[in-house]
Amino acid sequence: MRLFKATYKARDGSTRATPHWHIELADHLGTTRRFAAFKDKRQSEALGRRIEALVACRIAGAQPDSELTRWLEKTSPRLRERLVGIGLLDSTRAAASKLLSQHLDEFKQSMSDKGDTAMHVQTVVTRVRRVMAGCGFRSWLDIRAERVERYLAELRNGDKNLSVQTSNFYLQAAQSFCRWMVLNRRAGESPLAHLQQMNVKVDRRHDRTAFEVEEVQRLLAATCRGPERFGMDGRERGLLYRLTVETGLRRNELKNLKVSSFDLDGRVVVIQAASSKHRREDTLPLRPETVEELKAFFTSRLPEAKAFGGRYQHLTDKTAEMIQEDLAATEEKDEKGNVIRAAISYTDSAGRFRDFHALRHTCGSWLAGLGIHPKTIQTIMRHGDINLTMSRYSHALQNQTAEAVAKLPSLPISGPEDQKATGTDGKRIDLGANLADSCAQPGTDTHSSAQPALAGEADNAVLTANGGIRTHNPWFTKPELYH
Repeated sequence: MRLFKATYKARDGSTRATPHWHIELADHLGTTRRFAAFKDKRQSEALGRRIEALVACRIAGAQPDSELTRWLEKTSPRLRERLVGIGLLDSTRAAASKLLSQHLDEFKQSMSDKGDTAMHVQTVVTRVRRVMAGCGFRSWLDIRAERVERYLAELRNGDKNLSVQTSNFYLQAAQSFCRWMVLNRRAGESPLAHLQQMNVKVDRRHDRTAFEVEEVQRLLAATCRGPERFGMDGRERGLLYRLTVETGLRRNELKNLKVSSFDLDGRVVVIQAASSKHRREDTLPLRPETVEELKAFFTSRLPEAKAFGGRYQHLTDKTAEMIQEDLAATEEKDEKGNVIRAAISYTDSAGRFRDFHALRHTCGSWLAGLGIHPKTIQTIMRHGDINLTMSRYSHALQNQTAEAVAKLPSLPISGPEDQKATGTDGKRIDLGANLADSCAQPGTDTHSSAQPALAGEADNAVLTANGGIRTHNPWFTKPELYH
């Protein structure tokens, strides 16, 4: 590398040097190149060393390290274009010279090429665009983590009243885009990598609950009698709800089912990897009764026809509104029009929702209530984490909790005068002694070291046992002295 100042002839005929230094070096092809540098000699030398390092990477076929990458991102667009023009820098490395909108278009295409569903691609890209536009970012170098945090806080606390869960979704989308930039060597590091998601438990907006068995029975009965809704008659909607409860399928998976997805002879349904959330093909068993219903429903339909959707091109995206209308139809009236049984509420007393996805929660909860092994439930629900299966998708049903409480030991409570023990022939029991005995350590004589009873305590059956008291604490014997 040679560092020099160019000279030129002034109007008066004198020879003068340019104020800026110039760099001369050989590129990866051995061609001599000259670059304009700075007025400061040290800065110019540093620039020359970085270009030499870039030449060395190009000759070795290696990628620039993180320090060199950061320098390339921050250098002037004119120099980057020059480096790209002579082949020292790949065009994708000139990330900072392109608008974010251009990168986002290529990010969208990359997601589609990987096989992501159109809905997922559109959702993620829309969220990224909203964050970048809301923060005022136009190029990669504009992205600042603190500005993203502030913008998301404004969405949560402002008129939008965004939930913590949705705020996390926006952050996930933006971080996904930044990781893609790094993995594709368009950037050295992600400016959002260190941002942490917020705890969604402090701001739950749409928690779901599971249906009781009797509620599902009422829903199916009312739905099958109901009119057409969202392109489907009552019979089709009822079969859709039933299949969802028995298999735990997601709406998007049901939307992509075809008649050929069902092997009714083998009593299974196959979910293609392109439709599955975890991008794997899954096979789920079907109940024999449901198989018979499906055989009748699919009669005279072509294998490539959609399984559900009625007159619509495919199953409606508004399944939450659909089930809400069917729930309202569960109201029962007598001949005079008087309500004799209220409709099943769309939300329970705790504010949790009984929407379409709650049918999937119902599947997991019913399986757990039947005592099915958690690993089997996880397999049916197709969760990657068993904690998700057992914490979010397993709800305790009312009859289950009632039965569990009924199995607790009997704890009779009666007044001091008529205190009796069931099965003891009316004899007075020592409730305090019994509870203390049940808590005593195995092999320990709880009466051998008892101290003598205080005056007036010998007749107190609750506090004494076998002539002694268990705890010499005056609070229990003379509480009036300690108020």
